[in-house]
Amino acid sequence: MKTRFAPSPTGYIHMGNARTALFSYLAAQAAGGDFVLRIEDTDAERSREEYVDALREDLLWLGLPWQEGPDADKGNGPYWQSQRDAIYAEYYQKLEDMGMIYPCFCTPLELEVMRKMQAQAGLPPRYDGRHANLTPEQVAQRKAEGQPFTLRFRVPKGEEVVFDDMVKGKQRFKTNDIGDFIIARGDGSPAFFFCNAIDDALMGITHVLRGEDHLTNTPRQIMMLKALGLPIPQYGHMNLILGTDGAPLSKRNGSRNIRQMQSEGFRPDAVLNYMARLGHYYENPAYMTPAELGAQFKVENCGSAPARFDEAQLHYWQKEAVMRMDDASWWEWIGAETRALVPSTQQVAFIEAIRPNTVFPQDALTWAKILFTPLAFDSETEAAIAAAGPAFLTAVETHVKASYSDMIDAVKTASGAKGKALFLPLRLLMTARHDGPEMAKLWHLIDSEAMLARLGQVMTVQEG
Repeated sequence: MKTRFAPSPTGYIHMGNARTALFSYLAAQAAGGDFVLRIEDTDAERSREEYVDALREDLLWLGLPWQEGPDADKGNGPYWQSQRDAIYAEYYQKLEDMGMIYPCFCTPLELEVMRKMQAQAGLPPRYDGRHANLTPEQVAQRKAEGQPFTLRFRVPKGEEVVFDDMVKGKQRFKTNDIGDFIIARGDGSPAFFFCNAIDDALMGITHVLRGEDHLTNTPRQIMMLKALGLPIPQYGHMNLILGTDGAPLSKRNGSRNIRQMQSEGFRPDAVLNYMARLGHYYENPAYMTPAELGAQFKVENCGSAPARFDEAQLHYWQKEAVMRMDDASWWEWIGAETRALVPSTQQVAFIEAIRPNTVFPQDALTWAKILFTPLAFDSETEAAIAAAGPAFLTAVETHVKASYSDMIDAVKTASGAKGKALFLPLRLLMTARHDGPEMAKLWHLIDSEAMLARLGQVMTVQEG
């Protein structure tokens, strides 16, 4: 099996495209095959080298190395479509020699009017073939006049294109419902339908997994490949990812690009565990390594219903991934700003106390600031601590250098507080938060002078 990921470098890779790459990679891994990276950069105006570099970095960050592609040429390159013009020209010529393509001189305005008239008549929008039968003399005259033109593929009439979709099952398309389509744009650049199919065939791609928005492209590509006598891969069209509002996933409803996720502190194995289950069923519901995800991936387990993005599930897998990090990796992951706040003598204790309460590096930074920088209480927190009473606060002050257990016993004895009345004011005093890590571990991280300063804030209010 040979699969591929063929993105256009017009922006940073987002979750939808990343899932396509992941499923293609996992399918190849499960079959012991190869995963190919191809850069579809025929859109010269929007393609950027910086996006190519970012794409490659992001795939490697996710743990999706390609066995063939840029930096791994196995004789099928170049792997940038912008460098394959001579190859496409060869196949244009073959189609022309067979009478399978023709120049179309329709202007954008003419095509727009055509579509509107078809819509008013209740017909599907498709090219009506008005230039399909121009004589060679007519074509030559129009070209001599400098009229711009596209190249269209001549779709056979009265036939049916049938293929077994790996995800959706048998698919049928009547050729009479498909208008002659453009395979070369007015500027001479190859259209997606054409170069995508040609490259798949010449690079030996056996299985194509892509979004269901490409489903109607497939009969067109099958017709072209069949006309040229080129091998036709198996196609599978995956469900789209929907956002929280049921609309296609976008920035507006939860999506972000992989580069953003890296900057937010997401772990690559968390993203993989989440995406691998986004429209694909695994019998094993537990966290899996990339190798395990590949070994247990089955194309037939891809669902046909739309997958819904769930931020809570993504965060669940993030927490699972963070808990599996070793201490050295976690310490590096939390960032230089946080590390600078933690005294070297407290590093081990900080990791032990804070790790269970971190999902992102920002969480660790928040706790480092609480523990190792001056803490100010708002009026509501001050009032809640002060309500514990003078005996409570004095007992804490007297035993500020004692062990946690000795301090707790002294506060209980002095104030009679227990349960929530004991632990909530104490947690607020230590952290200004209602929840967090184990208080016994926090107590030994907070410097006694810092604790006295926090007590001083509340006692001053109480006295006032």
